[in-house]
Order: sequence, then structure tokens, then C-alpha cells
Amino acid sequence: MQSRLVVADDGGAVRVLDLLTEEVRDLAPVPGIRDVVTDGRFAYLSGADSVRVVDSGGWTVDHGDHVHHYRAQIREVGDVDLATPVQAHSDKAVTALSGVDGETLLLNREALEEGEIERAGTARVLPGTAAVPYEQHVLAPSENGVRVLDRAGTETARVDEPCPEPAGTAVTRRGVVFGCADGALLVSAEDGRFQGEKIAYPPGAPRATEFHQRPGSDTLAATAGTDGAWLLDLSKRAFTHVPTGPVTGVNAVGAGGSLLALGTDGTLRAYREDGTEIARNRVVEPGGPPPSILIDTSRAYVHDGGTVHEIDYNDGLRVARSFPLGGPIAHVVETGR
Repeated sequence: MQSRLVVADDGGAVRVLDLLTEEVRDLAPVPGIRDVVTDGRFAYLSGADSVRVVDSGGWTVDHGDHVHHYRAQIREVGDVDLATPVQAHSDKAVTALSGVDGETLLLNREALEEGEIERAGTARVLPGTAAVPYEQHVLAPSENGVRVLDRAGTETARVDEPCPEPAGTAVTRRGVVFGCADGALLVSAEDGRFQGEKIAYPPGAPRATEFHQRPGSDTLAATAGTDGAWLLDLSKRAFTHVPTGPVTGVNAVGAGGSLLALGTDGTLRAYREDGTEIARNRVVEPGGPPPSILIDTSRAYVHDGGTVHEIDYNDGLRVARSFPLGGPIAHVVETGR
């Protein structure tokens, strides 16, 4: 893999860590940093009133039965005016940047890869949700469902299955998942026709509002209320509740793998799908900014203060490497996976 971490501290300092060479590249600061998201190659850093686009220079192309990894120079592409923070999703042709107010810019992906910001169209989504390029179209959450747009932003169809109060999105090999008040909506396409399938929560259970996954995986994780987590296995079309206790972050290794949950006490725990705890390691001092858990094919990454810890989740949550990067770290994403 050609993985890199794009890291921002709470003062707006931005760095890119190459996980292969361990080299660190300092970039121009982003004043008023609010969030950092990625589409796998590019990082989108939400500042006070605009979005900085950074080409991390690492990406993976999924060919279904195998993947190819690529490297290029790290570079800052430019700024985009959108209400921040933003969410980002891409395919081979279009990058969709959705502002917190619902305004969405559709950017020409080929131009972006050449270092240019070129608008391909615009769209609107329900505020707080995200547009997702998928199957040569763009899926756009609306008040009670999902609209299907062309790559310029014009509506061409709607998904029949409703999705009340959409929140949370994940792209998988089986389709795009949207979190809804009554379950997860899996949108897929066949012969140019889009259909939705609802995966219901167990009765009376708290909903998911944000999904986490290893990129491309069909197993998703989400927090469930204040004292648990969800595992959503798309192959089984089923949610499983795992009683983790209070957590600040969760993620899923993938099919047949464990759920990772970071407790409010700073302890990282691994669980089987049946809820059995199989490993634990205290990796974070409680009280700082809530860390995220990033997962790739063999490692997880958790930040603590000004340090990012690399965790071997196949070896009892052992800390394999630690990277002091200044800090305190507020936002981190992994690219190149």
C-alpha cells in the first residue's frame, strides 16, 4: 500500500505523514480548521469559510478481484468556497463536495488529479448529508429519500424505498448505504436502474448516524446510543448490537474480523461479533479531542495528543509504531488505502 496520514492540529497546522518512509511534509496552515475528510486520495480540510484541497499523492484503484496502488507528489491544489464542514465522495469521473448547508459542488475528477479545480455541476442535498457518485450517477439524499442525479446535477430518477431523517453514508462493493431513522438503506444499481433495500434496526434500538469501515468493506460500524456499537453486515443484511460501554469511536476490521471500540477511558478494545471482548490496550489519555479509529488491511491508527499510534489489530492491539507529529492533533485521515 501507499498509505499516508493527513494530520491537522487544533491551531490549523497541517502535515502529511508517509507511512512507508515515515517522512513528514509540512503544508500551509488552514486557519479556523474545523474538520478533515478524504475520498481516498485527496484530503479536504474545512477551514473557517472555505475548503483546502490537498493531493496526498497516495491512492488505490480497486479492480474487484485485485487492487493497484499508486504514488505521486504531495501538493496543495487550491481552495473551494463552501459552507464548512464538508463531506466528500468520489468516483473515477466526479468528486462531490457537500457543504453543511446542503450545497454540493461536483468537480471534474480528471482535472483535480491534474491539479486543477474545475466545476462539473452543482446539486442540493438535505443539510448535513452528503452526495455520493455511484454507477455513473450521483445519489443525493433528500427529505424522505434518495434522488438519482446525472453527473451535472440534474435529477433523472428517485429510489423508491424511503429514508426518513437521513444521516450517515458509506460506500461499499454492494452499493451505497444511507443511515435512516428506521434502518439502513442500501442503494444498488442493475442495468441502469437504481433500487433500495431497507435493513431495519431491532425494535426499540437507537439509530446509527455515522458509519465507519475499512475502505471497500461490506461490514460497517456505528455507535449505538451512549453505551454500545452496531456492526452492520451487508452480506447478511443485519445489524448486530455490541455492548461496548461508553465509546468515543468505533470501526470494523471487515468480514469475519473484529469490532474496534475506543472507550471514554482511553482503552481500545476488540470484540467478536457476538460481543466477546478479545483484546484491550490503553492507548489514549482521556480528556483530549475525541480520537477517530482509522483502519486499513493490516493496521489501525489512533491519535493521542500530538502522537499517532499504529495498532496491529491482529496481534492483541499491540502498538507497532508511534509517530510524534506536534499537536495536539485534532483531525486525521488516511489516504492511499
